[in-house]
Amino acid sequence: MRIAILDDYHNVARSLADFDGLAAELDAEITVFTEHLGHEDHTVVEALLPFDAIVAMRERTPFPAARLNALPNLKLLVTTGRRNGSIDLQAARDRGIVVSHTGYVATDAAEHTWALILSAARRLDVELFSANRPLAADSGWQTTFGMGLSGKTLGVYGLGNLGSRVAKVGLAFGMRVIAYSQNLTEERAAEVGVELVSEAELFSTSDIVTVHLKLSERSTGVIGPKQLVWMRPDSILVNTSRSRIVQTDALIDALESRRLHLAAVDVFDVEPLPAQDRLANTRGVIATPHIGYVTIEQFEMFYRDAVEDLRAWASGAPIRVLA
Repeated sequence: MRIAILDDYHNVARSLADFDGLAAELDAEITVFTEHLGHEDHTVVEALLPFDAIVAMRERTPFPAARLNALPNLKLLVTTGRRNGSIDLQAARDRGIVVSHTGYVATDAAEHTWALILSAARRLDVELFSANRPLAADSGWQTTFGMGLSGKTLGVYGLGNLGSRVAKVGLAFGMRVIAYSQNLTEERAAEVGVELVSEAELFSTSDIVTVHLKLSERSTGVIGPKQLVWMRPDSILVNTSRSRIVQTDALIDALESRRLHLAAVDVFDVEPLPAQDRLANTRGVIATPHIGYVTIEQFEMFYRDAVEDLRAWASGAPIRVLA
């Protein structure tokens, strides 16, 4: 059996879970790819053609139908996390490929959302000192004004598991917290302790809008020119969900025309990010490289559960099955 572990950028899979013990147990050969295989189908397929089982790190390497159909040896695909929108599950079913998932720690992404909110509100992208920018008066001492959060309005677009966690922190900061999504009810908003408003009111009255929708056909591009025009020129948009929920061209236009103050984002249309990515090179963008889920606790769960998935599948009783 040949097993591939993809996109292990930190080279920690073998140290966080007993893949070596699994290899001995199954008489398997395990190959760890610490660098991204790229975006070209032929490059990815050529690299993965020999493997019976693949462990994918979230959506870093997509598996659409064409790619799955070009991998005749593939029998098991493990995705870290509970869902993966970049895997064509129907194509996997048609091919007889088992798709299993792992556990997921929801708190990590909510915490990172607040790291971005606070960074944007206090302009840490400008004020933060480091080894590359020593703490000294001639390095630019107190160059910006921060924004206090108490009494400000936090708009939460999507009040599911992550959105409700983010909302509760906003309440703890003394913010007015409002929420909107297409299916949000007053009862659900009341459970979290926030106010249900219309989409227009959310965007037009919030000092900070934070996006927490699942990517779907309905949510793709749901935030575009109309919603961004509603936002005030001193407001901040935060997106730690999925890039395609917000129309990138519209966001760039809003920032460049200064109709929007700042955008704090952890997700991009193409990842890893090309050097000339337009959004990353736009004024008013505070960005992190999709690290909302990248914590040691999260990765310990990912790789431990992946080993369990591989062992269960090899025994003929796959677990945590998506397809």
